[in-house]
Amino acid sequence: MNEKMIEIQGVTKSFGTLQVLKGIDLHINKGEIVSIVGPSGAGKTTLLQIIGTLDKPDSGSIVIDGIDVSNLSKAKLSDFRNRHLGFVFQFHQLLPEFTALENIMIPAFIAGTSQSEAKERAMELLKFMGLEDRAGHKPNELSGGEKQRVAVARALVNKPAVILADEPSGSLDSKNKAELHQLFFDLRDKFGQTFVIVTHDESLAATTDRTIHMKDGLISEERTLTTEETI
Repeated sequence: MNEKMIEIQGVTKSFGTLQVLKGIDLHINKGEIVSIVGPSGAGKTTLLQIIGTLDKPDSGSIVIDGIDVSNLSKAKLSDFRNRHLGFVFQFHQLLPEFTALENIMIPAFIAGTSQSEAKERAMELLKFMGLEDRAGHKPNELSGGEKQRVAVARALVNKPAVILADEPSGSLDSKNKAELHQLFFDLRDKFGQTFVIVTHDESLAATTDRTIHMKDGLISEERTLTTEETI
């Protein structure tokens, strides 16, 4: 039986009079790569932010990695987020004054990891990304694709159970886009993480294990990649 990593039940969310999520039920298994697609305004990013504990639902429950996050205090939520979740955004959001290595190490420091351990983990990730020789470079010395890979490494440094990505390849050219998408699958195979990716990129959505289609604040359809399509 597949182990559940994320369980969402009856989640609703409104901003003023506008109801953005109208009752979402969703289960995502450990090690699954799931894409969420749909038109602008469908509620994709709001759902991702709620899964990421960056926003609270008006009603419903969210259990991540066996922990009911709806009942955690602000401090515990912040700690949970830093240890269990990794975030990748469309724009890398690296700190310009720090090197690639230092940017990756920052979440580890926040989690209380020692400098030597954080550095070892960050270098291991840079090596995996093929960026070992870029460790001492600051963001302005890196290409767009390199910056996004550093951002992915930063998301992975605390060995989170879940990686949440919002339009991660939106600002990349087609070559870097394809490389980043492949990287997600390589990471899942190596580290066993669960990925939830909001995307407008149909080629990425088509390769993920499951695609969740959203429309008007509801899940309109789910599509699972069949064995034939993966061959």
